Amino acid sequence: MKLSFYGAARSVTGSRHMLEVPGFRLLFDCGMFQGRREEAVRKNRDLGFPPKSIGAVLLSHAHIDHSGALPVLPRQGFAGKVYLTRASADLAGIMLEDSARVQQYDCRYVNKQERRRGRTCIQPLYDSDDVQKILKRFEGERYGDQVKIAPRLTASFHDAGHILGSAAVRVKYSARGNTTTVLFSGDLGRAHMPILRDPEPPPPCDVLIVESTYGDRLHEQLGEEMKKKAQDLLHHARTHKSKIIVPAFAVGRTQELVMRIKELVEEGRVDPIPIYIDSPLAGKATEVFKRHPECYDEETSKTFSDAGDVFASRYIHFVSSPEESKRLNAMRGPCVIISSSGMCEGGRILHHLKHAIQDEANVIVIVGFQAEHTLGRKLVEGWDVVPIFGVPTQRRAQVVKFNGMSAHADRNDLLAYVRSIDPLPSTIFIVHGEEKQALSLGAAIQTEHPQIDVRIPHHGSTHEV
Repeated sequence: MKLSFYGAARSVTGSRHMLEVPGFRLLFDCGMFQGRREEAVRKNRDLGFPPKSIGAVLLSHAHIDHSGALPVLPRQGFAGKVYLTRASADLAGIMLEDSARVQQYDCRYVNKQERRRGRTCIQPLYDSDDVQKILKRFEGERYGDQVKIAPRLTASFHDAGHILGSAAVRVKYSARGNTTTVLFSGDLGRAHMPILRDPEPPPPCDVLIVESTYGDRLHEQLGEEMKKKAQDLLHHARTHKSKIIVPAFAVGRTQELVMRIKELVEEGRVDPIPIYIDSPLAGKATEVFKRHPECYDEETSKTFSDAGDVFASRYIHFVSSPEESKRLNAMRGPCVIISSSGMCEGGRILHHLKHAIQDEANVIVIVGFQAEHTLGRKLVEGWDVVPIFGVPTQRRAQVVKFNGMSAHADRNDLLAYVRSIDPLPSTIFIVHGEEKQALSLGAAIQTEHPQIDVRIPHHGSTHEV
């Protein structure tokens, strides 16, 4: 059995991990790389392996850094199936359609600037037809069911608590009377977060492939201090008639932010101000949430039963048309604008940042991990001048981080996940973390479990297991 790593190895985005057994190859995830434009285009067009050699894809969840390169596969000869949970199938369908639309729009916008500079135009990675081709290959599964992928090869999906439908994926290979199991964590969520159930305890495995996004740090606690921080922000917006701009993935963080603000209003701690969710995808994703109560935690299930739609209120507005979105840029505050993408690498958030970033009364709120070289990372690092659509732009707006709202497990969560596998795996591969985070988590696991072979793969490396 061989494992090869073609993305999210000593880096965060573009998750692609190949498992090879005699006569069959499968891929864990097929994500889009996000970062410097030229590097991203190169890595997303050339996946590092021949797609026609892949027999199946097992998708951990629908986030674009895990699913976004799927439509590239049929273009290059892939003829297999994509296995994923039913909720992930619904989410990935709308997210990939949105990705194709955003690429087309962004390329058109950027190419106007590039032509003026005499530079070569860029092309989208794929279009809506490519998306439809891959969607026809989706096989939605239930959590816990055993799925036959190929002779002697089965898989099962286990709730990861990260976003709706997210799963750790376990593969079992049997040959010559021996069985080997590989568990791919995908992105692991956190306990006691709103909406979703807590991550399921990991099943036994011989080999673990585990994420390390926050492998060297702990999250802020989601308690009174976090509420006070949010309360102060909303008071600031009302006092200064300013905008709070929130780059957030349309799936997960957007729905959670809405619930958090509603809590503050219902507790009488703040007066409501308009919240604009500027993403056609966010509205569609919220409808998908409503169709999958099997993923809810007990509190959310009860809230839906008692209060109807937990994502709706008179001060929450879903923005769909480009014309409505443009009007937000001319509008004065106070208001909150939540828009994707979460790492500020495309979509309507770039236009809102362009119009709001030079006003010192405005606030940019970062609620999720920002990968290296993304615009979101530059904002977190405090750059005074940032590139927006390739144009250097002065930043005067404040930048506030809300690490406590991350949907990723932190260092203690990850160590506890490994600790709870019984018996412990013989080998662990650490992925989906920048080198510093991956090495830190690897050292901690090795110290706690010296008998485990801990490896931090490089991009393109292959390992016998």
